Amino acid sequence: MPDRTDPEGAIAEAAGRCSNWGRWGDDDVLGTVNFIDEAKRREGAALIRRGVSFSLAQRFDMDGPQKGWRRRTNPVHTMLDTGADAALGGQGFPHGFGGADDVIAMPLQCSTQWDGLGHIFDHAKAWNGRAAEKVVTSEGDLVTGIEHMAPHIAGRGVLLDVGRVVGDGGELPDGFAITEEHLQAAIEAHGVTVGRGDIVCVRTGQLSRVRRDGWGEYAGGPAPGLSFTTAGWLHRTEIAAIATDTWGFEVRPNEFDAAFQPLHQVVIPHIGLLVGEMWDLDALAAHCAGDGVHEFWLTAAPLPVTGAVGSPVNPIAVK
Repeated sequence: MPDRTDPEGAIAEAAGRCSNWGRWGDDDVLGTVNFIDEAKRREGAALIRRGVSFSLAQRFDMDGPQKGWRRRTNPVHTMLDTGADAALGGQGFPHGFGGADDVIAMPLQCSTQWDGLGHIFDHAKAWNGRAAEKVVTSEGDLVTGIEHMAPHIAGRGVLLDVGRVVGDGGELPDGFAITEEHLQAAIEAHGVTVGRGDIVCVRTGQLSRVRRDGWGEYAGGPAPGLSFTTAGWLHRTEIAAIATDTWGFEVRPNEFDAAFQPLHQVVIPHIGLLVGEMWDLDALAAHCAGDGVHEFWLTAAPLPVTGAVGSPVNPIAVK
């Protein structure tokens, strides 16, 4: 572990060592999603044996984890037309036709979601070394908007149930830093490989705990998560994306004094890694533990919201 009193130095060292800037050309907008090619999608599709499917999304409703920090709120769902409107004959349609419509208002990163490449900067530099102020403006992400990812995120998914392999009762405690050794222990326990183009899902068990005990400080508070020291593994394995069942992907409190999400500062603007957060991996994990198969077809397209730096997603795993 680097000197915990020098987060800036550690971030700079890891960023230089793990940088993918220029790897896919100066105009790249996909980062590590470039690793998902046609062969990887065929490999993922071939994993479907039984046809059983799992949604890896939390529900989008007012009972979510958000409490307003960083102006993030839970989704607000409102009806525009209801059955009562139809019954009262106020909709103006002929021959008894009636219907219902609704609307939702929510931050794009309030529940199960992807962090886009325009979400995090390092010293005002965005993915691929671009000037942050020229990439993301009041009009949105003008270069690497999440809409560019929409056609591409489908392929081989791998579940690393670190909570079950390493934790007590299937759950890691808050503040538990998942190291490369822990990831490798899960890989060996599950009998899987992890490599180029894979979409890796890491279950800590925190979501199981807060569902049982209450949300508490789930959105922004202490949590198990990836150690800063995994930056090299995340780069070296050439995975396309990684998603966890926690709010912030990396361990909290962070491993440095006076730091905030230092691993984000390396993996998004420098590695170009697609990061998913608040995924619900419990049902999938239970099935994988039952049949011993921890790889599957996974599709997880973001909503193509033009210029967005993140997006809600309903990932579907099929075994």
